[in-house]
Amino acid sequence: MSEPFRVCVAGAGGRMGQALAAAIDGHPELVLAAALDQPGAAGVGKPVLPGSRVRVGDDPEAAMAGADVAIDFTRPAGTMALLAVCRRLGRGMVIGTTGFNAGQLADIDHASADVPIVMAANFSLGVNLLRALVTRATAALGEGFDIEIVEAHHRHKVDAPSGTALALGEAAAEGRGVTLGDVAVRSRDGHTGERPDGAIGFATVRGGDVVGDHQVLFLGDGERIELGHRASSRATFANGALRAAGWLRERSPGRYDMFDVLGL
Repeated sequence: MSEPFRVCVAGAGGRMGQALAAAIDGHPELVLAAALDQPGAAGVGKPVLPGSRVRVGDDPEAAMAGADVAIDFTRPAGTMALLAVCRRLGRGMVIGTTGFNAGQLADIDHASADVPIVMAANFSLGVNLLRALVTRATAALGEGFDIEIVEAHHRHKVDAPSGTALALGEAAAEGRGVTLGDVAVRSRDGHTGERPDGAIGFATVRGGDVVGDHQVLFLGDGERIELGHRASSRATFANGALRAAGWLRERSPGRYDMFDVLGL
């Protein structure tokens, strides 16, 4: 039997960090080797979960020295700092952070020449199936339907539209053979005029403790098609991230996404 694959969870004090740590507990192939949070965070020095032998640290170098792969669902600056450590030590990384700028995305691509990276806007099986369905539906329906993407998240989310909404927009654009940046409408206010032909619109809702709701509307004359996904637990994303982490074990350097992990 092979040795367990050792995982470091970043953002261990946050909602996703806690969900990841809990999901690893008892996993047949993965073991929690380290947990990270930012210096000064309340949980640093304490067990990551009640009764856990793993204490939360704030030194990425020390954490990754004893880990094979990092899972990071934090914020862009923190993810990039951890990525630099993983690249230097030759460790793989699962990235669920969203909101990167163009320069940061380019740096992730450069790092993937040296280490394997799975990066996705959403790690749930359902959302990734939804992406595939959106591409197929858009291609089949043609130009006669307007496309609107509506997403809702909890009050603490800091980027909008969500990375998942943008990924669904990319899926729709792929189905039409266009570039999302050329057709996206990300805000409407005031006298906007008529809806442009071929536009892909986005609407954002923030509030409460919504884990993540996404809906893709295909709006035609006399009919409407709705494809959607609603997450009720962060365990959905955590389990997908663990699947990605285990999948990386035998992978050579490169940038992958959940379509690769799931064989879609």
